[in-house]
Amino acid sequence: MKSQIIGYHTTQFGELWEKSLFDLVEETIVGVLKNTNLEIGQVDALFFGNMLGGILENNLHAGAKIADIFGINTPIYRVEGACASGGLAINLVHEYVQSGKGKTVLVVGAEKMTDVQPEFITQGLMSAASGEEQESGITFPGLYALMARVYLDKFKYDRKNLAAVAVKNHAHGLLNPTAHFRKVITIEQALKSSTIAAPLGLLDCSPVSDGAASLIITSDPALIKKKGGVQILSSHVATDSISLLQRDSLIEIKATQIAAEKAFSEAQIKRSDISLAEVHDCFTIAELFAMEDIGFWKKGEAGKRALNYETLKDNNGPLIVNTSGGLKASGHPVGATGIKQVGELYLQLIGKAEKRQIKNIKYGLAHNVGGSGGTAVVTIVGI
Repeated sequence: MKSQIIGYHTTQFGELWEKSLFDLVEETIVGVLKNTNLEIGQVDALFFGNMLGGILENNLHAGAKIADIFGINTPIYRVEGACASGGLAINLVHEYVQSGKGKTVLVVGAEKMTDVQPEFITQGLMSAASGEEQESGITFPGLYALMARVYLDKFKYDRKNLAAVAVKNHAHGLLNPTAHFRKVITIEQALKSSTIAAPLGLLDCSPVSDGAASLIITSDPALIKKKGGVQILSSHVATDSISLLQRDSLIEIKATQIAAEKAFSEAQIKRSDISLAEVHDCFTIAELFAMEDIGFWKKGEAGKRALNYETLKDNNGPLIVNTSGGLKASGHPVGATGIKQVGELYLQLIGKAEKRQIKNIKYGLAHNVGGSGGTAVVTIVGI
């Protein structure tokens, strides 16, 4: 039996000054257990997606800390894959349940990023880049700006094609009560925002956020019969060079292409079957890459189609993208992001996404990326 998602909970994403990392972890775990009417003792294992705990919290033994909070002896595994930590944790839980090692597993992702100075969080995030890139002083906005410049030049686009991604995702984020930013923006505002790394402006970049999200995944027939849920049809991981210097191309993420191809092959569905995708828009250019690398659009088409707002919910197209607001508006507490993405698909598939609910959804796809493309996770779910 395929693994099934039977519960989801997310905290608010944003600047949560009054809460610690483990406050957020506890909040989301208590929430998901309440949502599913389960006790922590009914969980066979727990997987924790987190990138920066060792740097920002000086804590690399997070599993034992979570065990202390709940007074349990359950096996707990910490998973780190930069900004793909949450997606990797889901992938491992899926494999764990499928293997028969455990029937019911809780996966949680969390990050506390706003309590330190911006230069310190920037340095921490750059631990996901190559040594040469770190030594050069470049940051992730700079790396994605290099890729954006090549893409825009090659396909004769300009900053408006990037800004349209931010406008669309902010429109969706307005409908998400747990989003970091619930504010509509315009193309003009995006174009006038301060330059971070040309051609990327401030409104082309996802924010630094706090937050946590969790899912309960099971293969227990009794729980599935009682609670229903959403089936994980496939989940695949691929890796590529951590360094842009070693890449074959600067206008694609090879790891995404490989993971997507494997995920669709295992799920035995077509790209056109997907009604909703939550893709990794850490920067606006990243969503354009994702749409092409997953295979929804042909290489070079994304800039034009983004400017036409084809994936905006209100346009009722065949494929809607980032109803949560994406990383851009919903926020990007990096360990939680991949779990929030799948959680959004879960809510949509069970018809509980409230004002952002889309119609006639049967399949959804989540795409989570680490660094500038060194790791990618693609997960497909359905009912």
